[in-house]
Amino acid sequence: MSIWNKKNTIVVTCPKGVSPFLKEEVQALNYPVRAEWDTAIQTEGTLQDTMALNLHLRTAQRVLYQLDSFSADTPEWLYKKIHALPWENLLHDSGPAAYLCVTSIAENPLIKDSQFVNVKVKDAIVDRLRDISGNRPDSGPEKNRAVVHVYWKDNRATVYLDTSGERLALRGYRKVPLVAPMQETLAAAVIMAAGWKGESNFINPMCGSGTLAIEAASIALHRAPGLLRNHFGFMFIKGFPEDHWQTLRSKARTNALKKLPARIIATDINREAISAARQNAQTAGVDHFIEFNICPFEKTSVPAGDGIIIFNPPYGERMSSDPRKPVSADFRHSRETPGPGRKIILRKSGDKSGDGNRHRGREMKKLEALYQGIGDFFKKTCTGCHGYIFTGNLELIKKVGLRTKRRVILYNGDIECRLLEYALYTGSLKNTAKEKSLSAENG
Repeated sequence: MSIWNKKNTIVVTCPKGVSPFLKEEVQALNYPVRAEWDTAIQTEGTLQDTMALNLHLRTAQRVLYQLDSFSADTPEWLYKKIHALPWENLLHDSGPAAYLCVTSIAENPLIKDSQFVNVKVKDAIVDRLRDISGNRPDSGPEKNRAVVHVYWKDNRATVYLDTSGERLALRGYRKVPLVAPMQETLAAAVIMAAGWKGESNFINPMCGSGTLAIEAASIALHRAPGLLRNHFGFMFIKGFPEDHWQTLRSKARTNALKKLPARIIATDINREAISAARQNAQTAGVDHFIEFNICPFEKTSVPAGDGIIIFNPPYGERMSSDPRKPVSADFRHSRETPGPGRKIILRKSGDKSGDGNRHRGREMKKLEALYQGIGDFFKKTCTGCHGYIFTGNLELIKKVGLRTKRRVILYNGDIECRLLEYALYTGSLKNTAKEKSLSAENG
């Protein structure tokens, strides 16, 4: 039986906290969910099935097709077991496709350096290919062709073909990322968590390089996120069924909508940001579906009717309920209003204590005013909509001045964040104002 038609375990990875949304996507594609973790979903299917998963999944990072799982007590046993697999039936040993990248995760007391595992696995594979064909393919860190992944925990090793190659967040449209952009898979998860599917208006003030608006347009149009990519890991496996792949792509294009039932509006005060967002949207083929405007977020036009407003403001500090934990250490300072999702350093290692504290205080005041301004914008301009803030700072959330309806925990890299939902209906806003008034009277 061809490897392309052999059913086996498939592990689909994702950013931490995103697995509930990935699970929905996998099930919507009619694949079973056998297990769920914080950063992955386990399903099953053939190697050919991985092509559809790579093409359609929005919140996934990688699609890993399991080749084998075995006991391996030592690096020598790992080499022996991997060398025994029929790599000559899977990988090219000559020509432009004859290239291999190995990645690994090792949770084994014998291993102190993960690169050691990568080299051991790579040697086992290319040694077998050389022994059989006389050719030894090139290898390296680039993931733009065949990629093999090994997970070695204690005395158990599992070998996968990484059918994605480069991570799926790299859609191919973000040519101008600007500072600290939100990853595409996380943006898709944020939109899915908000429950938006395109039936109502989508407004994204402080849009930065446009990732949220572009992902929203793709979701509303039912456009497969993998259509813009030209390279996937599965393309470099022997026997790649290109005709089937082109059929999948053609069907995905046919199923996409030609127009939107609602409006998508993206604004930013920074002219450079709007220029970058327009260029990225044009590359994604959705620029004519998004209304871009240069203005402060307070001046963003909010159409009448139902809709959602999503902010991704700067976080200031790493989110933590423990104030003793350290602040994120990137030092980037500008006189301009910080961009969306940007991490602002509130201290610098070389600063004198007094100067550092004063700088920290000034930056915190700016951020507090920003979050308070977002709350005021919600109250004054967004009645009848649902407001959302994606942030990594619990203290700044308090400055919004509105009661949250729902909180969803997601991670931006290693930063624990919250997607906060605010119901901006007249009754809820009046109740909030009344509560604040009573609080002031009782104070």
